[in-house]
Amino acid sequence: MALIIGLTGGIATGKSTVADMFKERGIPIVDTDKISFDLLKKGSTSYDEVVSLFGDDILFTNGDINRKKLGKAIFKNENLREKLNGIIHPKIKAIALSEVKTHEELGEKIIVIDVPLLFETDFAKLVDKSIVVYTTPQLQIERLIGRDSIKRDYALIKIGSQIPIEEKVKLADFVINNSESILTTKKEFNKIIETLEVM
Repeated sequence: MALIIGLTGGIATGKSTVADMFKERGIPIVDTDKISFDLLKKGSTSYDEVVSLFGDDILFTNGDINRKKLGKAIFKNENLREKLNGIIHPKIKAIALSEVKTHEELGEKIIVIDVPLLFETDFAKLVDKSIVVYTTPQLQIERLIGRDSIKRDYALIKIGSQIPIEEKVKLADFVINNSESILTTKKEFNKIIETLEVM
């Protein structure tokens, strides 16, 4: 049986950086963000459901979903966010489980599910161990503002839509502090890998 790892963190804490480290080690990643992205492409059943819920205002002129508009709509309205999650999350889960099974059949010993809402959803029940990528709340805000070119108020709304990073740290089996240099992050990652490989 493979060891299933849930990789999570807060928005802009550096989860993607750590996911790349797993890839460099040849450890397969099931990327739920990518699955979600594909589910919202024009022509999918999820696309039709989402457009029906939010209306044509979230579409570009070519019919593609304007993800920035969709993001603003759900981050400012918890009810809409829950409805969107109700459409998308069951499908994400089914596809993720299928991908995990494929990796298991290929004989992989460790499989990582990269999922931003690990603790906010029932994904936590699907993994054997969890890793949270942490950075200080202030640094998280600064990185998000810089990364997405957004104002502080909107950055706080986006961060506030998730469980606070300090709470995620308490729930985690392992924590990688990504507040300092990439070298420090890499060292913490390597220590965790050594532990996982002997489980």
